[in-house]
Amino acid sequence: MTMPQRTATAAAYARPGVPGPRQMPRPISAASMARPIGPAHPAAMPVGRPPVPQPRAAVTFLTVAEVASMMRVSKMTVYRLVHAGDLSAVRVGRSFRVPERAVQDYLRDAYTDIA
Repeated sequence: MTMPQRTATAAAYARPGVPGPRQMPRPISAASMARPIGPAHPAAMPVGRPPVPQPRAAVTFLTVAEVASMMRVSKMTVYRLVHAGDLSAVRVGRSFRVPERAVQDYLRDAYTDIA
């Protein structure tokens, strides 16, 4: 019995841990280059920077302590107003931030005529 003979290049790539021969990519045909690209394809997107959004009106957020000092009440009163839904606020982590406009609106609506 004789063992089959391998060529020198096949023997070099047959060892474990040595990568095999690389496959060449397919050639690109002219027909595939002439296809139109759809509008949702990334290649059809405009080149350059994305459009800059219009600036929004600046919103000033206040802490609960700042709202309490503005309204001359305790912080607990502000927390009660926020939890009751009378004063709108945004939760940031474990604390609340109240838009300054919300405080102004609450104070404007809270006025009562006594006379």
